[in-house]
Amino acid sequence: MAHKSGFVNILGNPNAGKSTLMNAFVGEKLSIITSKAQTTRHRIMGIVNADDYQIVYSDTPGIVNPHYKLHESMMSFVMSALKDADVFLLVTDIGEDFKNQEILETVKESLIPTIIIINKIDLSDQETVELKMKFWQGKFPTAEVIPVSALLKFNMEKVIESILEKLPESPPYFPKDEISDKTMRFFASEIIREKIFENYQKEIPYACEVIVESYKEEPSIDKISATIFVERDSQKGIVIGHKGSALKKVGTEARLDLEEFLQKKVFLELHVKVNKDWRNNDTFLKRFGYEV
Repeated sequence: MAHKSGFVNILGNPNAGKSTLMNAFVGEKLSIITSKAQTTRHRIMGIVNADDYQIVYSDTPGIVNPHYKLHESMMSFVMSALKDADVFLLVTDIGEDFKNQEILETVKESLIPTIIIINKIDLSDQETVELKMKFWQGKFPTAEVIPVSALLKFNMEKVIESILEKLPESPPYFPKDEISDKTMRFFASEIIREKIFENYQKEIPYACEVIVESYKEEPSIDKISATIFVERDSQKGIVIGHKGSALKKVGTEARLDLEEFLQKKVFLELHVKVNKDWRNNDTFLKRFGYEV
C-alpha cells in the first residue's frame, strides 16, 4: 500500500474550538485550551503516524483584526498556513459563521481540498445542524461539510477518513516517533500561559507572555525556570497576588500539568517582570518566538 503524508492546516475563528479539535486528532494536549478567545498565539504542529500515513496537523491562532504587532505576527502564522496545506480544515461552530471572508476566498481560490468542520454540535439540535450544513454547502460547494463535537470526539473518525482520502502519496515529512515540531521549552511556556488564562480575568492574560529561561533534564526530575512578562507594575502585583498566593497557585497548577505531560517530577520556578508595551516591541516579540 502506498504511503500518504501531508499537512492538514486548521483555520478558524477564536472561539471555534480549533485547539480542542487538534488535541483530539493527536491524542495529546499540544494546544492549550481555555474558555477565553485568542488563547493560541503560535502555529503548532501535531504529528500522527501510522504504518501507511503521516498526518501533520497544524493549529493556527484564531483569526483576528490586528491591534498590536503581536496580532500581526499571529496572523502571519495564519497566512503561512495558507501556503503549505495539502488539506484545509475550516473550523466554525454551530453558533457562528466563518467571519473572515478574505481567508475564505483565499482557500476557495487555492483549489486545495477543503473540509468545513461545524464544531460544538453537542450544544445544538438536529434541525439547526442540518440548516448549518446546508448553509455551508451553498457557500462553499466544493468543500465537504462535517458536523462534529471535538469535545465529545463525535464524528472525528469520519473527518480522519476524509483527510486520508485527500492526502497525496508521499514519504513522511518527520521521523515517525515525533509528535510535534515544538520543543519541551515551548510546551512548558504554553502550559504556564494556560494557567494564567485560567486564573486571571480581563486584560491580564493578554498582557502576559512566558519565556523559559532554563530547562535542565535530570534522570528523576526536570528543573524549569520561567519568567512571566507583563506590561505594567500594577499587572505584576495582580499576577503575584497577596504574599505571592496567586503566583504560587499558577506555579502549582502548571507543575502538576507538566508532570502529567512529561510523566516525571518537575521543579518549577516562576518570576514576574515588567516590559512595557512588549506586544508592540519587535525585539521582545522575536525573543518570544514571533515573526516580525
